[in-house]
Amino acid sequence: MGGMYKRKDSYYLQAKKEGFRSRAAYKIAEIARKESLARPGDCVIDAGAAPGGWSQVLLPLVGGKGKIAAVDILPMEPLPGGNFRFFQEDLSLPSLPGRILEFFGREADIVVSDAAPNTSGIPFTDQARSADLVRTVLALARRTLAEDGTFLAKIFEGAEADSVFKELQAEFQKVRRIRPAATRKESFELYLLAKGFRKTS
Repeated sequence: MGGMYKRKDSYYLQAKKEGFRSRAAYKIAEIARKESLARPGDCVIDAGAAPGGWSQVLLPLVGGKGKIAAVDILPMEPLPGGNFRFFQEDLSLPSLPGRILEFFGREADIVVSDAAPNTSGIPFTDQARSADLVRTVLALARRTLAEDGTFLAKIFEGAEADSVFKELQAEFQKVRRIRPAATRKESFELYLLAKGFRKTS
């Protein structure tokens, strides 16, 4: 179909071959490599994690002494190891931050999100939904992220993304826009990377 993206592109096929659950694994792998995103011993929240491609990449990076808490309202096959836990919950659930911190035993070093909203095909509406979703992840980060921590989230380009960028600038020392090579050429998505979280309470 001419109007549909080519699902089985090279990244999709490579993901299948290498055992990754989604082509998105290559986006986080590139960002992690270029930005030194996750280190051994880090505690990471993977928000909107299903089907688990990002967690698959991050788990070896944090190693046996690190931990990953994956969250999604959709079901997801867990990954092996006692340092991984899947929470099938809404990201805005009030009890979620406390349960994640209990699992970690301390505050998170990194909060990442490749989550995307259900799209309508109306750019303004989809941009607004995407920004709202990022703000939901940011609200979770405010309650779980350690001082000087890192935040990474997918967002759809547009005026709403610019607003979220400014909101992040107020709470982090450095904020940048990133577009990984594995992003489809026709896609309007980009990633906001914020480093140096400033805790206010």
